Amino acid sequence: MNVRRILGGAVAAALLLAPPAAAQGFAGLGTTVEGYAEVVPGRTFSFPEDHGPHPEFRIEWWYVTATLADADGRSFGLQWTLFRQAMTPDGRDEGWASNQIWMGHAAATSAESHAHAELFARGGTGQAGAVAAPFSAWIDGWEMTSEEEAFSPLRLRAQGADFAYDLRLVTDVLPVLQGDRGFSLKSDQGQASYYFSQPAFTAEGTLTIDGATHQVTGQAWMDREFSSQPLADDQDGWDWFALRLSDDVDLMLYRLRHAEGDNYFSGNWIENGVSTLLPRGAVRLEPERWTEVAGREVPTHWRVSVPDRDVALSVTPLNAQSWMDTSFPYWEGPVRFEGSHSGVGFLEMTGY
Repeated sequence: MNVRRILGGAVAAALLLAPPAAAQGFAGLGTTVEGYAEVVPGRTFSFPEDHGPHPEFRIEWWYVTATLADADGRSFGLQWTLFRQAMTPDGRDEGWASNQIWMGHAAATSAESHAHAELFARGGTGQAGAVAAPFSAWIDGWEMTSEEEAFSPLRLRAQGADFAYDLRLVTDVLPVLQGDRGFSLKSDQGQASYYFSQPAFTAEGTLTIDGATHQVTGQAWMDREFSSQPLADDQDGWDWFALRLSDDVDLMLYRLRHAEGDNYFSGNWIENGVSTLLPRGAVRLEPERWTEVAGREVPTHWRVSVPDRDVALSVTPLNAQSWMDTSFPYWEGPVRFEGSHSGVGFLEMTGY
């Protein structure tokens, strides 16, 4: 009897109690929050402690994306994500009685293919988890682990049926706080998360995809979010961009889509390690071209503009078929952009 398959199916069923087509069903968001810690303005972040888990909140994730190239200039992208979900707020954390559920997503993308994998684990068994210092986050053989007492350098590893990667990530930049000093609003009704990023990793290592192994170098971006709050009832998905405009400037933007329009936009301008929340109305994200992906229409080409910062970009995917056919299906992949700036980044879209 395949215990992993039974556990994975049970966990997937539990996590999918919310409608999977809606954004509030993604990663467990969108159900009741009574008894969990609240997200309120004014939190004081502390490192390395906040690199570790926050079990008093209902949901959190450790999320890394990387844009890479080999010696021949061939482009690639990869994703590594670990989700933690508390099923109840009672704090049980030992053995199979643990109320903590872990889910891992990993993917690798080339211009020709997109490969991905998904793992599930119960907390309290050692199969998955995270610790703050020395930092480590893992699920089965996938890991993001500090090589030394300091947070950086990190080793990042994952593998699936059609891909594998083993990278070293290095940064000397402190984490930056997204939103308003780490308080990231998701709607006018007040839903929010705590959100910080490490956007300035250099990356090098090996990536296996399309039957070949490549020595790759590039850049990586880590996001950390934790929250207990659902999204608004009429929000049915989001579009999130992480863009490297120059060696000194990064741009994080998102829109949360409302069923009746009036989408919620937000973004941060990150320059020389300082993160500034962009004013309301400053962000414009407009689909330019839609592509049929996994039997649905997805906006894979975008116009991205921040007029107050003289940013006007045309964003295109490395591979328009970068569909994550996981328990919560979504689009995730590396992108390129041209216009006022040129460069690379990552795009995630849910709810399509």
